[in-house]
Amino acid sequence: MNNQRFNVLIVDDVPANIQLGGQILKDLNYNMFFSKSGKTALEIVNANTIDLVLLDINMPEMDGFEVIRTLKKNTKHCNIPVIFLTAQHDSKTILKAFELGAVDYVSKPFNSAELLSRVKTHLELKSHRDNLEKMVEKRTSELALTQEVTLKSLATLAEYRDPETGGHIKRTQNYVKLLSQHLKDSGRYNGFFTDYYISLLHRSAPLHDIGKVGICDSILLKPGKLTVEEFEQMKKHTTYGLNALKVSEQEMGESSFLRLAGEVANSHHERWDGSGYPFGLKGEEIPISGRIMAIADVYDALISKRVYKSPMPHKQAVEIILASKGSHFDPNMVDTFEEIEDSFRMIALEFADFEQEREMLINKE
Repeated sequence: MNNQRFNVLIVDDVPANIQLGGQILKDLNYNMFFSKSGKTALEIVNANTIDLVLLDINMPEMDGFEVIRTLKKNTKHCNIPVIFLTAQHDSKTILKAFELGAVDYVSKPFNSAELLSRVKTHLELKSHRDNLEKMVEKRTSELALTQEVTLKSLATLAEYRDPETGGHIKRTQNYVKLLSQHLKDSGRYNGFFTDYYISLLHRSAPLHDIGKVGICDSILLKPGKLTVEEFEQMKKHTTYGLNALKVSEQEMGESSFLRLAGEVANSHHERWDGSGYPFGLKGEEIPISGRIMAIADVYDALISKRVYKSPMPHKQAVEIILASKGSHFDPNMVDTFEEIEDSFRMIALEFADFEQEREMLINKE
């Protein structure tokens, strides 16, 4: 065992048993805690980091079974190993102890070697388990960071093709998170939204236009209106994005976060009435992620300055979104957008690219 100093709690209503248990364990350099009642034991656990509990079964007011039930209901304490101390050797009592979550039991009167051995074994197991959990947490954190860096790198690549839209990525990413959270709170989608999904969508949103790296500069950076033929080429950025992300997903595995990014890239120009592209999906055929991104993307396009247009006032942009309810956008999402439209304005103001945009956003009218 390493040099970690463990905290051990002995709970028994008989002081002599507490004294004997403490005497047996004193040479193992543990921090010892003692309690003569279940209620006090729970108070000690709540106030300290306890690594193992030696728990008597038969105690007045609150017996050992009730104590362990209480511990197991608390997510903070449910993994503390509990060894029962019992003078009862019948199989029914022992079985009940294990069913409630005990890791072991020690018979009274104590056998010193047995008590020492079982305490040491279960503290070693706990130490190994805690270290494993820390390793898993570290690996999970590293994986999340890798995903985040990958997303930012790919999004930056798209941004280099269209340098005017540096803030577009940050703004739309934050719009998506804001709208998703409020859709979750509204309950309009029957529990579809979870914290994990919202986090994944927030991280995937910057890749919605990654396919634009495949569009030639003469179209992508054209200062005027696109011709019909040029617009047909521009439409292809949705499928370019999906195909590029599919390749990456195949390399990283089917559970990759890139699947959602590909879904967003491919579906954010679909329209609720079926008049969008690339597939003309209609209504609930459109992935929820694409419906959310559509509102975020259009709002930002309206309030942003481009070489071919001036920024639009926030109020006018909101009116256009509301007027497109049921045609361009999912009606439920438009209702939610209307409830939080000023929060969209504040995000746009925080990440505005140009002073002209900022001035238009400061003026709510």
